[in-house]
Amino acid sequence: MTQTLSPYSNARFIAVRLLPGEDVLLTLRKQIALHGFQAAFIAGCVGSLTNVALRFAGQEDTNHTCGKFEIVSLIGTLEASGEHLHMSVSDENGQMHGGHMMPGCSVRTTLELVIGELENIAFTREPCALSGYEELVVISR
Repeated sequence: MTQTLSPYSNARFIAVRLLPGEDVLLTLRKQIALHGFQAAFIAGCVGSLTNVALRFAGQEDTNHTCGKFEIVSLIGTLEASGEHLHMSVSDENGQMHGGHMMPGCSVRTTLELVIGELENIAFTREPCALSGYEELVVISR
């Protein structure tokens, strides 16, 4: 579906601190629902994890790892019907791991998040014949 959308949108932001033991994905989903976000994105993130759950490129299974990890990057889109998040973490030796963020990532000491929302558009997800996955669709509000 081809639709002409304005490339401009105002944005609003919230800042949230997650505490030790909190599940990152569950907390993100609660924040999206609480604030009624329809076209949200990760604007900034810094923190640490004890449990990391990533799905690596081209893989079906989730890789679960426990230890001490620093979040190097968290980026993606979120809305009430889903999310698409990619994360990179470094372990105690500085080794990097990254992939699609899955449920089961828990905060070690803190996780500071800034979540933005584009106010003039909404995100939905629809099946895509090319990828075989539900993919992002951007619509005007």
